[in-house]
Amino acid sequence: MGFKNISCQVKIKRIHPDARFPKYEHPGDSGADLYALEEFILPPLERKIIPTGLCAEVPPGFELQVRPKSGLALSHGLTVLNTPGTIDAGYRGEIKVILINLGQDTYRVKKGQKIAQLVVTPVVSACFQEVDEVSESERGAGGFGSTGLFEVRGSKFEVR
Repeated sequence: MGFKNISCQVKIKRIHPDARFPKYEHPGDSGADLYALEEFILPPLERKIIPTGLCAEVPPGFELQVRPKSGLALSHGLTVLNTPGTIDAGYRGEIKVILINLGQDTYRVKKGQKIAQLVVTPVVSACFQEVDEVSESERGAGGFGSTGLFEVRGSKFEVR
């Protein structure tokens, strides 16, 4: 059974003449690069909304997700604060990126620099049903590290 590639057309409008169009770096990439419209300084532990100069028309049944660039995160501690940022099909405003500097040094983002990735994903809509009880499961209410951090020869332990 082969993999079927899902595709759709996302209409992109430049709302600023200097805006760079999203670009897939390699064939088969899931994330298209988003670029900073202007230069800015981001001190440690500060966040800023970065304009891209683009807006989009996403077809119904899809969303755009704004995700971090791994190289910026690893090398400089820059990441997308609300990752993934969601751009719903009905939104027509400018695509903006909330960047935060979790690194120790002030970082200068240059105009036209890659700052995030744009990923197109199908949307699954749920029908939420209010109930008095939910069924039991093996996991139960365990969460937030309840399974431990490491497992060695079948016994779990945590390093603190």
